[in-house]
Amino acid sequence: MLLEDGTYFEGMGAGASATTTGEVVFTTGMVGYPESLTDPSYRGQILTFTYPLLGNYGVGNPRRRDAFGLPVSFESGSLQVRAALFQNLTEPHHWASALSLPEWARRANVPLLTGIDTRRLTAHLRTKGVLRGLVHVGASLPSRSALARTLARAPRYEEEDLVAQVSPPRAVLVRSGRPRAPLVAVVDCGCKASLLRSLLTRGLDVLRLPASEGVPERFDGRRVAGLFVGNGPGDPATLRGVVEAIAEVRRRDLPTLGICLGQQLLGQAAGATTYKMKFGHRGQNKPVLFPDGRAYILSENHGYAVEAKSLEGTGLRSWAVNPDDGTLEGLRDARGRVLSLQGHPEGGPGPREAGFVFDLFAGKVRRSS
Repeated sequence: MLLEDGTYFEGMGAGASATTTGEVVFTTGMVGYPESLTDPSYRGQILTFTYPLLGNYGVGNPRRRDAFGLPVSFESGSLQVRAALFQNLTEPHHWASALSLPEWARRANVPLLTGIDTRRLTAHLRTKGVLRGLVHVGASLPSRSALARTLARAPRYEEEDLVAQVSPPRAVLVRSGRPRAPLVAVVDCGCKASLLRSLLTRGLDVLRLPASEGVPERFDGRRVAGLFVGNGPGDPATLRGVVEAIAEVRRRDLPTLGICLGQQLLGQAAGATTYKMKFGHRGQNKPVLFPDGRAYILSENHGYAVEAKSLEGTGLRSWAVNPDDGTLEGLRDARGRVLSLQGHPEGGPGPREAGFVFDLFAGKVRRSS
């Protein structure tokens, strides 16, 4: 593996034989690698796991679906990372394992690199910030100069239209199975299965919409009663078309919930600005502090945030902050009609103790339907 600043690692290849480039980021989670590797927010990135031993419970059956047709063990239908880096990979010993992690990656044409010092790599990224990188796995090893030329020619993370790669190509209605269920429109920039499941299990029908389309007032003869904007990859400042569509539907005063990228897009639609964090928040142990003094631990996966100083005049205000670095973790309007969190209250992987946010949103949607 080669970073754009010349930092170089050699290890043992696994998964697919391939050469790939992407933004190198790290996650502090100890478990949950199937969910992380299939999270569309990691599209265009090379993921480093800081926990030193992974793979011991293998990979679940990729064909297994829940009652809503969503994957049970994954956050999407395929691996989303460009490559993954580990200190140690072990063979699986678990009753639910259908595949080993290397075999799963090989089938998906994703290279893995193991046997490298991921703690040293993580410390380097914390010091320097997120860097572009290249991973090569193959029978022969190109020279560093050849690898550097390949990396230099590759597009930068901000230059790629990653949302277009993970957004659904057409509108998809997913029914909760509840009678007279309200209909919620989802601006789908790469929404995790766990997020959709959190809405469906609360009795909301979900209309997944391509990120490039607007939100209709009615669909299949039913009125849209709420707006949900979920996670996804890329720089929110480049998604101007999505922001304009959200600003347009916000004029209808629908109950609205944003998660992760959804918070950044809602902030921009109101007039706020976003910025790229030095190395982001990725893991399952991130603290979020609410104004009443309650603190929750959330799973997080983001590299951008809303600039708190830009909220003035937007009609939005801070709802939660990260006590570690003071970054903005939640937004709301004065009436609580609009809510958002930067972290993931649905877990997938991680804790679900902040799931009350979905309850608040579902209640508002039912009262307005």
